[in-house]
Amino acid sequence: MTDWIENRPLAELRVGDTASLTRSFTSDELQTFALVSGDVNPAHVDAEYAASDAFHAVVAHGMWSAALISSVLGTQLPGPGTVYLEQDLRFLGPVFVGDTVRVTATVTAIETPTDAPPRARLHCRVVNQRNEPVLEGDALVLVPQSKVRRPRTHLPRLELRDPGVKLRALVEQAQRALAGRAPLRCAVVHAVDAVSLGGAVDAARAGLIEPVFVGPEARLRAAAQAAGIDLAPYAIEPTEHSHAAAARAAAMAREARVQAIMKGSLHSDELLHAVLDASAGLRTERRVSHVFVIDAVGVPRLQLLTDAAVNVAPDLSAKRDIVQNAIDLAHALGIAQPRVAILSAVETVTPRMASTLDAAALCKMADRGQISGGVLDGPLAFDNAVSLRAAQTKGIVSPVAGLADVLVAPDLEAGNMLAKQLEYLADAKVAGIVLGARVPVVLTSRADLPDSRMASCALAVLLATHAAGAPPTPARGAGEPA
Repeated sequence: MTDWIENRPLAELRVGDTASLTRSFTSDELQTFALVSGDVNPAHVDAEYAASDAFHAVVAHGMWSAALISSVLGTQLPGPGTVYLEQDLRFLGPVFVGDTVRVTATVTAIETPTDAPPRARLHCRVVNQRNEPVLEGDALVLVPQSKVRRPRTHLPRLELRDPGVKLRALVEQAQRALAGRAPLRCAVVHAVDAVSLGGAVDAARAGLIEPVFVGPEARLRAAAQAAGIDLAPYAIEPTEHSHAAAARAAAMAREARVQAIMKGSLHSDELLHAVLDASAGLRTERRVSHVFVIDAVGVPRLQLLTDAAVNVAPDLSAKRDIVQNAIDLAHALGIAQPRVAILSAVETVTPRMASTLDAAALCKMADRGQISGGVLDGPLAFDNAVSLRAAQTKGIVSPVAGLADVLVAPDLEAGNMLAKQLEYLADAKVAGIVLGARVPVVLTSRADLPDSRMASCALAVLLATHAAGAPPTPARGAGEPA
């Protein structure tokens, strides 16, 4: 049925007429009003500050309640055609997040001068759910003289999007993990451009890492000078070129002079070749693999995607290590029992699709204890892995379907395309880390922004502190059901 909006023109308006609306003040209302008004007064948007102010909690901007009065006047009484002339409002009490207010407007006088348009004065009152007054006053309006009755305009759904909020929480989690500990000493390899230098310095200023810049000193200093970065607080390990820088960083890790390695402005293959070289001494019995940590808008938790950067066409044995590496990272992030979805194009085992056979085998390996620490299911198509609705529509009964924490791609091509589609088409923010070596390797892209580099450093910190025995503290949203 059509929802109508209708006014009360002069011919229908009477003293004593009244109209009202009820509205709840939510955190979304708070953020929306701040975005529209530009008012970021900490009393309205900063919970930590607000806890110490006069009201000891975040309060609504007073004009939020006043805007509700305007809504009643413009849509109900007198309604469409009303023109606001003046208002006299008194703010009597705060509105807190979670409060429900009732706004009432009552006609107290109607004026019909011969030399001016008709006017009406309305008394306006706002009370909360305890019937306590929070606002009171009077409004003077021009009264519409023609009848208006129209279908109510459909408004689009408002969604508040804050890309990267979960990665920022991850950085805070890493900072808490380092409380009372020294920052992670990290070899930053061939950071001879502003982006890679800036990302490492930002992470250092955040207290996550103690960078050691490894590379051609003249180029490092020239890049720092061009970017306005002061390298004086940081150590420099000079080398001739990028190849030598990668080898030197691997040697420093082997000698325990650094606890992590971070890629600068060199190719990933060049850095990984040095890390995986048998003489570097950084390889373990575990296959090295890469994990993207994805902060997707609208998803309440971080998700891990593997492997999208190292193993091109992994066999079953390699996939076993890829899955175990991802589970270990999930544990370091505070996800005690990660749900692991082995992805394919379909959710049934099909002999013509090798990825479905691998998925079934990996699940059986988990049953036999060859993979531990997580709950596996597969094959699962991507929609079934991330959407409960899709899984339920297809009748899939699974503890993983629709709730996956870890997404295991069938090969690098599929994983890499999925990660970049999420990043560039769905506004996801990503961080990345290489696992399976004796130290974590922060493998950033040259296109990564500083926030992504910071979050990738946070992953290295969380892995290192978890390996050292520090109990992980989950980030907000980590591992929570959708």
